[in-house]
Amino acid sequence: MHHRLSVLLRSATYALRGGFLVRPLVIAVLLGAAGAVLSGTEEAIPGMSRLIPEVLFPSRQDPQAAQAILSAIATSIMTVVSIVFAILLMTLTLASTQFSPRILVSFVRDRSTQSTLGVFLGTFAYCVAALPAARSLPVAFVPVVTVTGAMLLALICVGWLVFFINHISQSISVNQITDRIARETELVIAEYMPRRRAPLDLPESVPSAALGDDEVPVLCRQSGYIRFIDIGYLVALTREYGVRVRLERRVGHFVPEGIALMRVSKGSRITPDRERQLLEGVDLGPVRTMQQDVEFGVIQIADIALRAISPAVNDPSTAISCVDHLGRVLIRWLDRVPPPTYYYDPPHVLRLVLPWISFEGLLDTAFEQIRHYSQSDVAVSLRLLRAYDDIGATVKDPELRAALLRRAERVVAGCTVHLRKDDLGRLQERLAAMQARAAVQ
Repeated sequence: MHHRLSVLLRSATYALRGGFLVRPLVIAVLLGAAGAVLSGTEEAIPGMSRLIPEVLFPSRQDPQAAQAILSAIATSIMTVVSIVFAILLMTLTLASTQFSPRILVSFVRDRSTQSTLGVFLGTFAYCVAALPAARSLPVAFVPVVTVTGAMLLALICVGWLVFFINHISQSISVNQITDRIARETELVIAEYMPRRRAPLDLPESVPSAALGDDEVPVLCRQSGYIRFIDIGYLVALTREYGVRVRLERRVGHFVPEGIALMRVSKGSRITPDRERQLLEGVDLGPVRTMQQDVEFGVIQIADIALRAISPAVNDPSTAISCVDHLGRVLIRWLDRVPPPTYYYDPPHVLRLVLPWISFEGLLDTAFEQIRHYSQSDVAVSLRLLRAYDDIGATVKDPELRAALLRRAERVVAGCTVHLRKDDLGRLQERLAAMQARAAVQ
């Protein structure tokens, strides 16, 4: 039960961190508390008002002036908040329709936007919390320091609004969007593939123990996408139970209810309670996330490219930019040691078999659909060949280099019936140069 709560908390934290709730709420609560505490402290220590020059707030004996200032700031800030939300909704709608609905995740996770909402809502909360302190009865009191703080926050909000409009105008640029998604994908790669690949690294050895000989299925109890797998928890459970677990599907795959999610050896040792505990090590949800899912980031960029080369949009420059960023992500993947598939505890005792997407699978996800739909576009096809060439320059494995060449050849073969001879000749020249470099390596 404790682990189940920790998994749910992790999932909720990831979801809320990427929304318009947690960060704006925290900033608003802190500023609201600051308004209440500052006004209370100022009333308890009357001498604090002398810290503020009289030129900044001359009406020190008129509580109505303080009330008017706080009320005006609170009212105007709420109007600005309405404008900010309208801009956000317009931006999200534009991004969803023009690029891809899957990229909305990166927009709502933007910290600048979250902080903007927090500052405006916090200024409103500050003014509302400080407003009761300015009173005429039973004893007139003007919270000079608090009102001056409200005016300072109002000036900050004006500058922040200008910054926000500039930020939004830049964030809807396709280059900014693809760069942000690529950076998030690279962060996932760095987290789950922390070690850089070395020349002497050997591929992971396949255990000699037979898999599947005495395994029993553990059925999924809810439908959803695999968003996160708690590897350490599953390894600890399998060691405690003395069994071996093999997951049938990897992170990012959809698992319908009633389908085998994992298979466990020595099934007689698995009681219904232990089966439930094993299932708690896998977090399922209605949408994919980038907690462990590198492929999801690649899919988002590929979606933007596919939308760009569709006849309705016809924007090859955007597709070219997406191909560049996809090549960047794949090169980063090749630079790292892949995450292990086989987990042992103690050494030489296999406990967990966890499938991950292979490099060739990620390569197909990134480029195959773009290759198919860009057969009549020489610019995108040329950039695909350059991406394959750039990736091939970082590959030492001859099998992977051959796989890249085969895909490059498919690009040229697909364009043969759609392009003119001079355009096709440019593709063939680039392919020949790529083949020559591969032969030298």
